[in-house]
Amino acid sequence: MFFNSKFWLKFSLLNLLIVAFIGLLMRYKIGFEFPYLDQKHLQHSHSHFAFSGWITHTLMTLMIGFLEKRAKNIENSITEKYNKILTANLICAYGMLVFFIIQGYGLISIFFSTSSIAVSCVFAFYFVKDLKLISKEDLSKNWFKAAVFFNVISSLGTFALAYMMASKNIHQNEYLASIYYYLHFQYNGWFFFACMGLFISFIELKSSENIFYKRLFWLFFLSCIPAYFLSTLWLDLPILLYIITVIAALIQSFTWFKFLILIISAKKDFFKKTRPFLRYILVFVGFALSVKFLLQLGSTIPEISKLAFGFRPIVIAYLHLVLLAIISLFLLFYIYANNFIFMNKKIKVGIIIFSIGVLLNEVILAIQGIASFSYTIVPLANELLFLVAIILVSGIGTITFYSLKKS
Repeated sequence: MFFNSKFWLKFSLLNLLIVAFIGLLMRYKIGFEFPYLDQKHLQHSHSHFAFSGWITHTLMTLMIGFLEKRAKNIENSITEKYNKILTANLICAYGMLVFFIIQGYGLISIFFSTSSIAVSCVFAFYFVKDLKLISKEDLSKNWFKAAVFFNVISSLGTFALAYMMASKNIHQNEYLASIYYYLHFQYNGWFFFACMGLFISFIELKSSENIFYKRLFWLFFLSCIPAYFLSTLWLDLPILLYIITVIAALIQSFTWFKFLILIISAKKDFFKKTRPFLRYILVFVGFALSVKFLLQLGSTIPEISKLAFGFRPIVIAYLHLVLLAIISLFLLFYIYANNFIFMNKKIKVGIIIFSIGVLLNEVILAIQGIASFSYTIVPLANELLFLVAIILVSGIGTITFYSLKKS
């Protein structure tokens, strides 16, 4: 059975549109009068569906596509197996989308959330097993193995959170620590390592080109686990653990910028062959990721950390920086750069609109966050964020419509 990447990626784009629309609805409820639907329930639906229906589904699809392209003597039963896994993941994603809106953390929504974790574990088991078909010299292998590993261990945070919600036994510090644990190993583990694996395969990086390319993986992998404590610096960490956390942040920043300098120099001719528009998107993503590592390093200063985690707009701005400006735009870049879906002028316009929305969203949230340090209210901030949400929906709506439309 042939694995149809294009078919599954159309679901990805449709799901991203749904995520954007729920975000728009949440922004409308904040800025204007809309008594229907619980805001907290919408938030849970929005975040769970963004993770499972958009990013996880897309990463799985692209990783299966990588496997099919690189593996030797791949069997039909393998692609049939992954079709079933993707189907199961989508069922769980849509289940969470609907039932988190209806009941928040209830019996059915927790069932779909738990089932989604089980699907991720099944995918991890089979994918790591099938990676044996890939050459040992392929640098992407380790990144993908680490990605699915972090995806599996991130579920511990979800289980802790679900237990607290179901039992109504919620302690603020444990509640936040569980959320940040899950987010860290999703954002900085599963999402980041999978995207790095895809990027390394895209630019055809080889270990023989530079010894640092092998070290790159291990530096990020070993620093990822202690880097979790960057999300808990608002707690009184033991001094030794704090020092380890600072070292992890330094290692990640140093490693990223050294890698960036190396590939800009070594892959100059390769990037010149990439279509200019897509090259600019990649530059945008690279810049956003550089900002992310610098912010991460800055958060090791206790005074900055307490301020950052104490104000909601700062946290939301950081999470959206990673989710939209880095992960989402990279995935869109990868889909169209590899011609999984043919990009025409209207899709290009959609990506530009979406990118502008991402940038404006970050700017407004950053201004709102900085103003909150002095407890200053930014006039019309909620209304402006609602307009930005309209821009985001318009952009991804255009992309989705013309990607699904038969040419």
